[in-house]
Amino acid sequence: MTPAPRRSASRTPARSAIPQQSWRAPQPAPIVLVSGPEEICAERATAGIRDYLRAEDESLEVSDLRADDYAPGSLLGLTSPSLFGEPRLVRVGGVEKCSDAFLTEALAYLESPQEGATVVLRHTGASVRGKKLLDAIRSGLGGGVEIACPAVKRDSDRFDFAAGEFQAAGKRIAPAALRSLVGAFTDDLTELAAACQQLISDVAGDIGEQTVERYYGGRVETTAFTVADTAIAGRYGDALVALRHALTSGADPVPLVAAIASKLRTMARVAGSREPAAALAARLGMKDWQVDRARRDLSGWNEASLGLAIQAAARADAEVKGASRDAVFAVERLVTVIATRAPYGS
Repeated sequence: MTPAPRRSASRTPARSAIPQQSWRAPQPAPIVLVSGPEEICAERATAGIRDYLRAEDESLEVSDLRADDYAPGSLLGLTSPSLFGEPRLVRVGGVEKCSDAFLTEALAYLESPQEGATVVLRHTGASVRGKKLLDAIRSGLGGGVEIACPAVKRDSDRFDFAAGEFQAAGKRIAPAALRSLVGAFTDDLTELAAACQQLISDVAGDIGEQTVERYYGGRVETTAFTVADTAIAGRYGDALVALRHALTSGADPVPLVAAIASKLRTMARVAGSREPAAALAARLGMKDWQVDRARRDLSGWNEASLGLAIQAAARADAEVKGASRDAVFAVERLVTVIATRAPYGS
C-alpha cells in the first residue's frame, strides 16, 4: 500500500498555534490531539493515522492506554524505542477524565517526545479536565496537530457528512437519494455512516433513490417525513393513511412528531425572506435545496396557519412524551391541524 502524499496543514484558528487537520485526511505527528464529541469522526481519524503509519512501516507497534485508569510510567514505557526500533503508535482514551498521574507525565512527555513514536490523545470535550494539557499541546509544545470532531447536529451537517462518505469512496449518489438516506438516519450518525458504507460496498454503479428506498424504506424516520410531507402539502386523506401505516408498522409517535416539527421549524425560518436561496442557506446554516424545499412547502400557508401548526406541534410533542395518555390521538390531531390548516374540530 502506497502512503498518501503529505498535504499542507489547513489554516489554524486563532485559539490554536498548531496545524488543524480533517478527520478524513489525518496525518501523523509526534502528538495528535483528537478533540470533540463526535465519536465516529474520532474513530475514523485514529484509524486513518494507524493505517498511514502501517503503510509506511508494517512493523508498527500499536498500544492503547486509558488516561483515567493510568499506571504511572506507562506512557514513557510504550513510547520508548524497542530493541529493533519499530515505530510506535500509542492511542490514549479518556483524556477528559485523566488522572493526576497521567496529566503530570503527559505534560512532561511534551517537553521531549520520543523519536519514532506517535501519541494520539482523545479528548471528547465532555469536561474541562485535562485543559492544562490541551492548552500546552495547542501552544505548540510537543510538535502536535489537532483533529477537531465537533458534534454533527444540523441537517446540513449530516448531509455534508454523508456526501463526504460517497465522495471519499468515489461513488456517485443522486441528490434525492442522498436526501432520503440522511432523512432515514436523523438521530444516529454512526448508523448513517454504516448505511453509507453498506451502499458503497453493496451497490455497483450509481446509487438512486429507489435503491435507498429498497434498503432503508422501512426506517421510522423515512415514514415520519412521508407523513409530514403529505400533511404539510394539505393532502389530509393521504396524510392519515401514511400515519396509520406508520403506526401499524411500529413507528413511535415521538419521532413522528419530531419529524413534523422539524419541517415546520424550517418553514418558519425561511418564511418571509426574499434572499437568494444560496445566501439564505449560508446565513441559516442550511443547504440550498433545504431552502428551496421549504419555500415549496410554504405554498398555501400564511403567518396565521403556520403559527397555529407550530403551536399544535409543541402541544403534540409534550403529549407524546407523557403529558397525555393517548399519544396516537395526539399525533392524529396534529396531522389534522396541519393538513386542514385550521384548529382541530373546526
